[in-house]
Amino acid sequence: MTEAEEAAALWGGRILRPLRLRENEVYELDLGDRRAALRLHRQGYQSSAAIRSELWWCSQLGRKGLPVASPIDSRAGAALETLTTGRSASVVTWVNGQALGEAGVPLAGTLAEKLAQHRALGALLARIHSATDLLALPEWFQRPSWDRKGLVGEAPFWGRFWDHPNLNSAEHEVLIAARHWLDAMLRRSRSPLGLIHADVLRENVFVQTGGLALIDFDDSGFGYRWYDLGTVLSQDLYQPDYAQLRAALLQGYGQVLPVDGAEVDAFTLARTLASVGWAATRLPLDHPVHRSHIDRALMMSRRLLGLG
Repeated sequence: MTEAEEAAALWGGRILRPLRLRENEVYELDLGDRRAALRLHRQGYQSSAAIRSELWWCSQLGRKGLPVASPIDSRAGAALETLTTGRSASVVTWVNGQALGEAGVPLAGTLAEKLAQHRALGALLARIHSATDLLALPEWFQRPSWDRKGLVGEAPFWGRFWDHPNLNSAEHEVLIAARHWLDAMLRRSRSPLGLIHADVLRENVFVQTGGLALIDFDDSGFGYRWYDLGTVLSQDLYQPDYAQLRAALLQGYGQVLPVDGAEVDAFTLARTLASVGWAATRLPLDHPVHRSHIDRALMMSRRLLGLG
């Protein structure tokens, strides 16, 4: 019996097909009366307590009517189960729709459609942030930190981006300068701090009839709220209509909560830098994503630091 089959049995379900076989393995699950998503969590990344905290947060958001994937308890009444291999498994509600897009591929649709989606996404993130602030977190609640130390400290959560082995000496110096510049900005940032999704990429945003939904809170933690906006924009940097998409995202968020566009640009830089660190610790050094992430971070660093 495979891990997926063992996990499916704990929920009384049947595997239909694999959806993502990456850091977390995700499968479509048939529970008889409905579909769901089975997740086999990557070992060594999030603790059991952290995963339970993520599931609790999503359950609370779902109860408030927010469009997120919410946990489904196993036959034993647990949101999280441990397999015989030691791996953690969870099941969440099925989210209908199609992903907003994918990394490295221009966004589909007309300009009007893309702007409407960005306004809606900005508003959805603000609604999630607002709803989260009304929650009383359990004492056992644990999630990683996307604060200043988590982004630009000596040991960032996703790794020391400025030490990426594929950087040449000039590129290394630019990312060192970007790290110091961002550190200074974060020390005076006006962005509220709280729970954030921290990985609002196109593949985690689903377009549904009448709105958007957000999935995959695996990287969520405590950090700067406007970092969520910067993550969205990090994938838009090469769009010819970037300025309009940025304005639409900020407009949507700003209709619910205050936001500072200049700081969002800094958090966009923060995400591009974090992605360099992420790739360095997860992908073979000859993988093309390393160069694309480095080039994007260098572009944003030079733009904000005025390096030409």
